[in-house]
Amino acid sequence: VSQLGAGTTNRPDNTAFDQQRLPAWQPVLSAGIVIPGFLLVGLAFIGIGVALFVTSRSIQVLENDYTGTGSSVHCSECVNPKTTPCTCQLNFSLSALFQGPVFLYYGLSNYFQNLWGDLSKSPSSSCAPYQYDQNTTIAPCGSVANSMFNDTFTLYQLVNATRKTVPLDGKGIAWWTDYNIKFRNPPEVDGSLAAAFNGTVKPVNWPKPVYDLDPTNPANNGFLNQDFLVWMRTAALPDFWKLYRRITEGEYASGLPAGNYTLEIQYNYPVANFAGRKSVIFSNTSWMGGKNQFLGIAYLVTGSLCVVMSAVMLIVYAKFNSPDEDF
Repeated sequence: VSQLGAGTTNRPDNTAFDQQRLPAWQPVLSAGIVIPGFLLVGLAFIGIGVALFVTSRSIQVLENDYTGTGSSVHCSECVNPKTTPCTCQLNFSLSALFQGPVFLYYGLSNYFQNLWGDLSKSPSSSCAPYQYDQNTTIAPCGSVANSMFNDTFTLYQLVNATRKTVPLDGKGIAWWTDYNIKFRNPPEVDGSLAAAFNGTVKPVNWPKPVYDLDPTNPANNGFLNQDFLVWMRTAALPDFWKLYRRITEGEYASGLPAGNYTLEIQYNYPVANFAGRKSVIFSNTSWMGGKNQFLGIAYLVTGSLCVVMSAVMLIVYAKFNSPDEDF
């Protein structure tokens, strides 16, 4: 009797939910549902694809290679590594307004950046061979940090034979999560960031230590330097762009007006030893982001395939269905 009582106690409640008696609905995939479904999805994808493709085509992009070798004539005087420091100029003209906000990128080709790095003052062995320099900790260590891009750019507009500086805004160019969450500076010692890095040395290929990357802005130094954060977000592919500056201030907030321009380049970053290429890119954006025709083409191809499949299924159904079968 006690066993019977225990079994009754453990029995689920006699409800529709516990006894799985809830009503259920399962679609019947008939031709009348599948064929129009494929057609509607295809038309929707084609519409989205056309909008994305047309929008992408409207985005302005001006790209110039300044490697100085091969077909590139810009900065050829700086290719020789013995010519350091070297400053070269890239002249270009705009026939119409380059709509703002304008973004200035640098581009690298044939460059594999997805290597290891670390920000710790006690780096792991995975930072080798850029872990220690003469038994002193390198900060930041690793191949990615050591190879940080260090060409600099200054843009001028030529007005009545006079060079007018175009302001370049470097604030907030890094990802918010990188600046606020992922990367942190060590606590300052007596208000000095340099003192916080005592006992460390700069990466081998850097001209200055990490706490002195931006002498004009003390808040833009250490592991929170905007250019450093942009570089440390490693690219997955060997050809990539990285944001250098925005042009959003003063009379250039609406864009770069038509006219002649000179981009002065401090040529520091060598790429010849790995057959790489360097370029500088001016671009604007739209509601879909930067120029990316692949996304629109992908939607168009997928939508077209859905429309074709709906037509094929309609033909097959019309040819092989039974007269008594419901559509």
